[in-house]
This record gives sequence, structure tokens and C-alpha cells, in this order.
Amino acid sequence: MPQPTFFETYGAFIMLFVFFIFIYIVTIRPQQKRQKEHENLVSSLQKGDEVMTSSGLVGKIESVKDRYVSVRLNDAVKINMQKEFVSSKLPKGTINSIEAQ
Repeated sequence: MPQPTFFETYGAFIMLFVFFIFIYIVTIRPQQKRQKEHENLVSSLQKGDEVMTSSGLVGKIESVKDRYVSVRLNDAVKINMQKEFVSSKLPKGTINSIEAQ
């Protein structure tokens, strides 16, 4: 009876390992990178920043507290929301350019 080759013996384990490495590179690592970038964004929020929320609202930050920010959407509307729901910081003057359209 011939001796089984290395691949015949450990082939399934190697393929499983390669599969998990592939899943890590394709899904888990990019998600961790996005999460880290979002944490950096949330920790860097300051009064006067123009932001977009996860629901698409655009406004200017009026105050920053531990877990919450106050965002002025226009002259009459101000909302308090959790920092985590700020999806992006916009360049200065974005609100003015939107209102001018």
C-alpha cells in the first residue's frame, strides 16, 4: 500500500485555512478599517464642523458632549443626537453651497 502524500493527508486543512485567510482579507479586515476610521471621525468632532448624519441630514455642530452632539439643521431646527450617527464631516462652506442651489 503506497504512502499518502502530504496534500492527501493535510489538503482539507490547508484549503480550510486558505478559505479563512481569504474571508479575513476580503470582509473582516476592511470592516475593521472602516470602524477605526469612524471612531477617529467621532472623536475628532468639534463645534462648527459641518456634518452629514447617517440618515442624510446636513447641519453644523453647535456643541459636543461625551456621547451627544447638538446639530443645527437650519435657523429654526436644532437636534441632539448620538455622535455615532454622524457619518461624515463635510468641507467648510458645504451648507452655504447647498442653500444657494
